[in-house]
Amino acid sequence: MGIKILQEECVGCTLCVGACPFDAIDMIDNVAVMNENCTNCGACVDACNFNAIIREESQMKKMDIKDYKGVWVFAEQRDGELMDVAAELLGEGRRLAEEIDCELSAVLLGDDVRGLADDLFAYGADKVYLSEDENLKQYTTDGYTKVLSKMLEEYKPEIVLFGATHIGRDLAPRVAARVDTGLTADCTKLEIDPEEKGLMQTRPAFGGNIMATIICPKHRPQMATVRPGVMEKAERSERREDQQLIEYKNDVTAEDIRIKILDVVKAGKASVNLADSEIIVSGGRGLDKKEGFELLEKLAEKLGGVVGASRAAVDAEWIDHDHQVGQTGKTVRPELYIACGISGAIQHIAGMQSAKTIVAINKNPDAPIFKVADIGIVGDVYEVLPKLIEALE
Repeated sequence: MGIKILQEECVGCTLCVGACPFDAIDMIDNVAVMNENCTNCGACVDACNFNAIIREESQMKKMDIKDYKGVWVFAEQRDGELMDVAAELLGEGRRLAEEIDCELSAVLLGDDVRGLADDLFAYGADKVYLSEDENLKQYTTDGYTKVLSKMLEEYKPEIVLFGATHIGRDLAPRVAARVDTGLTADCTKLEIDPEEKGLMQTRPAFGGNIMATIICPKHRPQMATVRPGVMEKAERSERREDQQLIEYKNDVTAEDIRIKILDVVKAGKASVNLADSEIIVSGGRGLDKKEGFELLEKLAEKLGGVVGASRAAVDAEWIDHDHQVGQTGKTVRPELYIACGISGAIQHIAGMQSAKTIVAINKNPDAPIFKVADIGIVGDVYEVLPKLIEALE
């Protein structure tokens, strides 16, 4: 919907100007005129005593949401290798599909990726929609958006899930715009409304200080990107006889793709793989100095793990951003997470609270990190860690 000023009804009282919180109304020749700052909040509509400002209903086509059925997962692959987030989404997708009594499907795009369908069946997909083409070999926004949008319009799934990866964050909003629906980004929790059976999508908001639950009641499909590492991976199983591979003939052409990939350059330095690590030793502001991470590296090496960090440590340039755990970093689910000198801001806890065992080391006995820790050690990191390393040796 939009806001429209009926200039022939405006009496120039300026009540709307005072009511607008965004300075979106100008007075020109004693008549109210909307400018580009308008957010359609409606404050001016309520303030006008002369019915000179109205809401215009959207002209978008109405859809019958009853025509939509099924849960789809975008099975992201790169260079013919299935990304772990696909297995995570299939695990979560299965739970959602059972709650609304429908099929779970995976959609696989690429070139010569048919073999990955077996992995998707092993992770529990009832159907795999496969579309192969040489123009889909490398991910491009144009190519993938065209094919996936047409598939959604034809098959009408009720829910579509993407990983909140570089590709997922680029593709999902383009597809959502094409099929005229909403999208919730970076979800950390998905649930089914027990009454309406709609998808309730929860994500951090306002810097992680609150958790917002978002719904899409009037449009389908309901689309969300989910942060890697948040959901548990589906367990592999033997293929069932009722699982189906459905080949979709796309009409994407080279002319549809406005960007040509000339070369793929791999990163020069290897980044730490926090998402797949079973043991993570993380440091925060409480280390007080960059050299503190040398001690964490020794402990991580003894335990066969990797080093993580809070945002405060990364912002202080004590360690590279690749090591950051939290809302603006990586979401992890290790067997063991050791938090050293980390106070426990909600933004950090959101990224590691699903660890099986959390050990917190902090001088402050009232640090919030102790509320989520399984084992808490009140003490100086520089006294505790050397003793742990010595014991391991």
